[in-house]
Amino acid sequence: MSTSQRPAARGSGRAARDQAEAVIVDQYTRLIRLAYLTLPHDLGRHRRVLVAHALVQRALPGFRVGRATPRVPEQRRGIPDPAAAHVRARVLRSALAHDRRPRGWPGFLPPPRTLLPMLPVVWGLRLFPRAGGEEVALGQALSDASAPARAAFVLLQLEGLPRSEVVELLTAAGAPRPEQALRTACDMGAAKGAAAQALLRSREFDACSVQTRPTDLLRRRRRYHLTWSAIGIIALGCAALLTGVVGGPVGKPSRSADARPAIAPEELLRTPRDAWADTSRVDFTAWPARGARTDDDALIRRALGVWTDPPSGTRVGVAKATSAEPPVGGTQLLYAGDVGRVAVVLFHDGRRVVRYTEPAASAGAASLDISRSDEADVTTAAALVVSRSAGKLRYLTAPWIAEAQTRDLLTPNSPGRPLDVSDEGVTDAVGEPSDAGACDSLPALQLRSSGRIVEKHAFLVADLGGITPAHLSYTPLPGTGAPARQPREATSDAALRSWARTACRLPELRQSGVRSVNQWDFAEQELPERGGRAVWSCTRASTWRGPGSVLVQFRTSAEPATAPAKVAGRAHSTAACSRFGQHVVASTSWTAGSGRHYLLAAGSREVDGIEVTGDVDETDEGRTLAVNAPRSPDVTVRARLTDGERLDEVGRRPVR
Repeated sequence: MSTSQRPAARGSGRAARDQAEAVIVDQYTRLIRLAYLTLPHDLGRHRRVLVAHALVQRALPGFRVGRATPRVPEQRRGIPDPAAAHVRARVLRSALAHDRRPRGWPGFLPPPRTLLPMLPVVWGLRLFPRAGGEEVALGQALSDASAPARAAFVLLQLEGLPRSEVVELLTAAGAPRPEQALRTACDMGAAKGAAAQALLRSREFDACSVQTRPTDLLRRRRRYHLTWSAIGIIALGCAALLTGVVGGPVGKPSRSADARPAIAPEELLRTPRDAWADTSRVDFTAWPARGARTDDDALIRRALGVWTDPPSGTRVGVAKATSAEPPVGGTQLLYAGDVGRVAVVLFHDGRRVVRYTEPAASAGAASLDISRSDEADVTTAAALVVSRSAGKLRYLTAPWIAEAQTRDLLTPNSPGRPLDVSDEGVTDAVGEPSDAGACDSLPALQLRSSGRIVEKHAFLVADLGGITPAHLSYTPLPGTGAPARQPREATSDAALRSWARTACRLPELRQSGVRSVNQWDFAEQELPERGGRAVWSCTRASTWRGPGSVLVQFRTSAEPATAPAKVAGRAHSTAACSRFGQHVVASTSWTAGSGRHYLLAAGSREVDGIEVTGDVDETDEGRTLAVNAPRSPDVTVRARLTDGERLDEVGRRPVR
């Protein structure tokens, strides 16, 4: 019987490949969209387009997509065709595993899958989907979420799969924490409402209908000439060796400090000075060109030249997940002038802010810093660090800033101190936050917007080592029966008192590309043995590139007003404590005045029950729990939400 079945098995394999090929041809656009939206956003749009096409084309049986072919869950309500389900599972597994590093893989190397050559390959062109409108906000939200959450969002909204099948499919594709990914996807769907499906089907996420533009032509030309020069040098060296003629040492060709810039100074955009007061887009595009040297073409040309091709000896700082590509058409001049002993030029190209500095009166090395600035707003585009020297820094404020003050976050009861600002928007020197040693002062900048764009709007920003300071916000404790509260400016008394207990953690975020930091007081709790009142907070740092990290903290009323709060949990690259992760539960150990040890736990407003297992077994109704426990118990804490869903503790491995 086995002998007679062998030809059928081979025929069955050919039939399976034929069916899979038919599925890929018939559903190519849908599969491409699934892969494109699931792949890491750090790849950039051009690379994601190519990788998405490669993964779908490699989904035919016979291509290796992972350690094992994914087991496709049984189809109950989804696509009845098993070949279609199988191809979709292979595409999903490949997209989720694209940037995964195997155990022991060196951290300084890119993931192994990114090193393998894959078709299609494009030379000399950049591919990207057509730009959208409202889709940009959805794209930013997707970049904030994990890859499994993005996949779950697409499967729910576009494929129309039931939640149970989404979890099964993610599990079969090797996704970690599929239930958490599903919750995040549901939160995103609730936030976007009925428009989510239409937005996902828009041209912004269609990697099959793309625009093209050339790569940097000047750089290609230089590389072309450099390549042929190198070939010539190698040929001469080989000839010299073969003939026994030994000449002097051949040095490496060095880049010229006067490299020809990709664009000329006269091609830069210059916004009129009063444009900010008559536009609905209040961001860096509304900044006029300011400074005493905006007409100094030689300085601006040097800055553009260094940006185009930094010469040897230039200090170059590029923020994480930020492109260092040369300037392109549409680049805007923000500032050119002398600040102290250095000449400074600032540019903005719609996606990045670039700062060039050189010694103003002596020869010396220049420096170039590049940071992301996409989707900046009235607060995140309110100031730039224009100079940094000897523990002091100066800001260039936005044209809509009517007043600037400095305040110490560790003295919440002290008023802000007025800060002088020049006619060009440059502030006096202020102290730079220390990233080491004792935390005895944490300066922040308090700015007030002009009444011409918004009334009575003051907000805080803090320097975290980059070009753009981070916007500080605050979400107060939930009110009884009130809807979920939204982040607001951290200028109220309650906000300043809360930030005073967290400020000393800000230096940990330096040089990490942080866009904003929100302090969310999500729960309060009466401590056992009349120990006073405790407040639980979640501090979320969101980066310009998308991912965010959270720090869950616990502070009591018995401690000094500026004592750093106790850290109860940490998590990285998470949607927790954001609009797509609005539920949180955390725990910590606490010792009463009597010396008794307790385990405390608390959850956000939608939590209606907490369960503890391990060294302590306890279940309690409500949003808080307090139970006698060993000094450092080994426990697992989970919460039950009002809709019946289960929630794992922040910073802990999920329970299966």
